[in-house]
Amino acid sequence: MIRFLHTADWHLGKALYGRSLLDEQRWFVLEWFVPLLERERPDAVLLAGDIFDRQVPPVEAVTLFDRFLNRLSALRIPLIAVTGNHDSARRLSLGSALLRRQGVVLATRPEDVWNPYTIQTEDGPLCCYTLPYCEPAAAREALGSGQEDGPHTMDEAFRALLARVQPAPDVVNLLITHCFAAGGEVSASESPAFVGGSSQVGLDCFAPFAYTALGHLHAPQKAGTGRYAGSPLKYSFDEARQKKGVVRVTISNGQVETEVLPVHPPHDVRVLHGAFDILLQAAQQTPSGDYLFVELTDTHPIYQPVDRLRPYYPNLLGISSEWLLSEGGKEDSGFRREMRKHRVSEEEIFTAFLQQVCGTQPTQQDLALFREVMKEGEEV
Repeated sequence: MIRFLHTADWHLGKALYGRSLLDEQRWFVLEWFVPLLERERPDAVLLAGDIFDRQVPPVEAVTLFDRFLNRLSALRIPLIAVTGNHDSARRLSLGSALLRRQGVVLATRPEDVWNPYTIQTEDGPLCCYTLPYCEPAAAREALGSGQEDGPHTMDEAFRALLARVQPAPDVVNLLITHCFAAGGEVSASESPAFVGGSSQVGLDCFAPFAYTALGHLHAPQKAGTGRYAGSPLKYSFDEARQKKGVVRVTISNGQVETEVLPVHPPHDVRVLHGAFDILLQAAQQTPSGDYLFVELTDTHPIYQPVDRLRPYYPNLLGISSEWLLSEGGKEDSGFRREMRKHRVSEEEIFTAFLQQVCGTQPTQQDLALFREVMKEGEEV
């Protein structure tokens, strides 16, 4: 029986609405994933791209990955990783030949797929083919093709590169790659420049392999003979309902079994939906440090909702109002015009202000004074 763990899309250095997620990522890598490796002792770890969130990651993100490599080396568990579209292939290629001899494979070039890395397990060889993210131009260069006769789409590039791969029939053959497999479910945190249309790769490309460890799409999902592990953490609010994890893969007698090991970080990413008063009451009763986005369903204006919720939700990162969005009105520049579009009078706004901020109902004298002030303002 051969066992390995498949993960992808760590995006070290990622921020959500400007809030750094490095603390959550540090927890995942050092406090969750490394202890998992110590317990599981898998034959290998497959990391299918987007190790970092950008090509020049913050120092703290690089330090975190360095600490992970050191801990993994001490456990003597091979790491097979490819670069994704967010990574800098050139930077991650530094020392790759030396690392490879130590059981750490960081594949950064399309032609790396022609030089598989073989791991000797108790149940026989595990042959790992690595195909990092590559544009058709990079594939043409690797293939020695001209600009006219070489591949011009991602699907063509993958087919041309994999055509030179001849998996041995008597070993377990894996493909570790980073791409957009046809039919995949996309999340908001994935760049639209790298999904859809000519960026898709046909699922039949993966047929020669016992398992294909995919990276790029953040929702865990099956794809042909393999699957996307998905990102281990939630990186956008439309991922709030996704169940994140790491995939444990077991291959025995030619049969492949997968199990998603769930990841539950200290702070979740959630969307709250409802009327402000109900949400505020819930916040007062049960404060939370989760990363939150609030969708207000109120049909009237709410005074400073963020400031009133944040004492209980310190990681409240965004808010939307159904009242403001229901009529559109993005071209209207005046707040008062927006109120009028919703047929809310200035007097109603004043009343709501006293109710929400002062906790009182306006008296007749209050309303009379307010009308007098408003009239004077209109005459100016």
